[in-house]
Amino acid sequence: MLRSNFPKAGEQYLGGESDGWEYKTSFTGTTVKDAFIMLQNFLVDEGYENVPLPKDAKELMFFKSPPKHLQLKLFNERGYLHNPIKIFFPNGKRKENTLILCIYNEKYKKHLVRFHGLI
Repeated sequence: MLRSNFPKAGEQYLGGESDGWEYKTSFTGTTVKDAFIMLQNFLVDEGYENVPLPKDAKELMFFKSPPKHLQLKLFNERGYLHNPIKIFFPNGKRKENTLILCIYNEKYKKHLVRFHGLI
């Protein structure tokens, strides 16, 4: 289980890669809905079932567009963020049904400030 046994730097785990701090993988489906369902199942299987997520792919898509008012923008990335995960939408027409999942090691020193890009 990823949450209790985070991969070390250079380790590959279930198709994703880790640098010890960040584990990154992607999910591609026939639709964004399919990719999101795969991503949700992965998070449950890996011990992240208690991390709040959008209720469905339709709600997730609200996070794809940048906010209309720049002062409301907290992060530079396009996607959904809730410690310890980030879900991104890659650029490009060929990747429109792909979601990139980044999971961050909660045991890492100064995890919370690092997650929010403050150090």
